[in-house]
This record gives sequence, C-alpha cells and structure tokens, in this order.
Amino acid sequence: MTGRVQGKKALVTGAAQGLGAAIAAMLAREGATVVLADINRDGADAAAAAINETLGEGRASALTLDVSDAGAWSAAIDEAARAMGGLSVLVNNAGIAPVGNVESIDPAVWDRTMAINVDSVFHGCRAALPVMRECGPGSIVNISSIAGLIASHAFVAYNASKAAVWMLTKSIALHCAREGYDIRCNSVHPTFVRTPLLRELARGTDEEREAKLARQVPIGRIAEPDDVAFAVLYLASDESRMMTAAEIKLDGGISAM
Repeated sequence: MTGRVQGKKALVTGAAQGLGAAIAAMLAREGATVVLADINRDGADAAAAAINETLGEGRASALTLDVSDAGAWSAAIDEAARAMGGLSVLVNNAGIAPVGNVESIDPAVWDRTMAINVDSVFHGCRAALPVMRECGPGSIVNISSIAGLIASHAFVAYNASKAAVWMLTKSIALHCAREGYDIRCNSVHPTFVRTPLLRELARGTDEEREAKLARQVPIGRIAEPDDVAFAVLYLASDESRMMTAAEIKLDGGISAM
C-alpha cells in the first residue's frame, strides 16, 4: 500500500532525531505533509531537509518548540497549521527517560520528567483540538511506553509519566467522542527502541547496551524506529477509524510475562 495518509497534515514533536524523525519520515513517505517540532531546531531543520530532498520541497518543515513550555504550544500549533493549511494529525513523541528510584531521584528531575512527558501531551492536545476539529478526520497519537504498563524499581519518574500518558490518552479520546469531534486519540507502547534515548537506560558500549536490553525481550531483540513508525502510520491513517482510547503494545512479549 502507498499513500496511506495522503493529504494528512501532521505535527510530530521530538522530531529532530530518533523515533520522532523516523515517524515524520514515514508519514511523509505515505503522503502526509509534516512539521517537525523540537527544541533542537538545527536537528529538526536537518531532518526536514532530508525528507524534502527525497520527496520534494514543501513536504516537510520545522519549528522550534520546548514541549514543556505551556505557553509555547498555541503559537506552535498555529505556526504548523499555517505552514500546512491545517492540522489533522498530532504525534506527541517528545520525552526523556531518567534513571532513579523513589529515594534516589532528584525532585527536580521528577518535575522535569512530568513536564516533558506528561504536561506536554496535555497542553499539546488542548491547543490542537480547536484546530483539528476543522480538519477532520483527525488523529492524536501519544507515544507512551511499555514502561507505562509494567514497572521497574529504577525508573520511578519514567514509569509514572508514561502511565499518566496512557490514561490521559483515554480521557482525551472519550472527551472527543462525547463532543462529537471526528478526532481519535490512541497511545503506542514500545519496548526498547534503537534511538539515542537508549544511552540513558544501561551502561556500556552501544553493542553491550543493546545486547543487555535485548535479553529482557522475549523475542530477543530491541525495536527499530520504523517498528514504531509503522504503528503510528496505522493510527494516523483512516484504516484505524474504529480505534480510539486504545493502546498498541510493541513490546516483543514483555507484558505477557
């Protein structure tokens, strides 16, 4: 299949590298116009330029966004909508994964994790809904984690924040349904993905780190960014028109143990 999101207008956060860049590229390849948002503007510009080099000018653009800044969201949504002529897909991907248990974590790190991982989703969806209502059918995809469904002693802030994203997604979805908006909202829950974020999860070289993490996954490997991007593509497309308030687990079987 090709053109699975033809005509869609998507904003992806945390899109300068890793998972966000892969999601933006996937949506663009399948027909969407994309805006890549990131606090790292140079990285977002480079990722957008790479998309345009492959697919043609105008398919992708970038904007600067600190997702933890509640006041910046309305301007970012308006800028993205102006650039694309509307907004039909919002992918809340930006996030951090600090290590720390309930006693060792710095409270400032806890607060920053909640601001980036949870508050940003709330503020992003709140700012986007009035614009997305005019561009339906719409889809919001929130990147949570399998760590939002199963816990670890060493990731108290990450576990709590990603679990919050899971429930926040459901509440937003039910609100949209109740109000009659043609907007769906779902969450994606990956296991370990080969992105720069992995460096925060284990020590050693890249090879040692990936091998250690892969041993925790029943199917014996970590995910590639496109494994997650394909799930986002499905949720962004009209193929998933009956899916809302749901979660897709991409965990290699971890949650079944």
